[in-house]
Amino acid sequence: QVQLVESGGGLVQPGGSLRLSCVASGSISSINAMGWYRQAPGKERELVAVISSGGFRNWADSVKGRFTISRDNAKNTAYLEMNSLKPEDTAVYYCNADVFDGLGRLRRYWGQGTQVTVSS
Repeated sequence: QVQLVESGGGLVQPGGSLRLSCVASGSISSINAMGWYRQAPGKERELVAVISSGGFRNWADSVKGRFTISRDNAKNTAYLEMNSLKPEDTAVYYCNADVFDGLGRLRRYWGQGTQVTVSS
């Protein structure tokens, strides 16, 4: 089994910054893509950013230029650096990872989510 644990969420004023972390642990052989999604109240979950094992990145248009995704493969950890935060960034942020386990099976895992609230 694989677990993903997010941290770093909280309350921040508009224009502020936060850094989210996502640590994967358990029966991991290797990790392909890792991504961050978010879900605001009353809205569907949407992609924020994704990074491949080789470092290729993609972002939602709404966060380009403000958010940066990175990862440390040695630590099975992904990060989301969020700058110039806006009230519309308020949401629960979820991490996911496409993991090869010890038996060579590929499966997507999700974290439990971390709340980000942007408000004055």
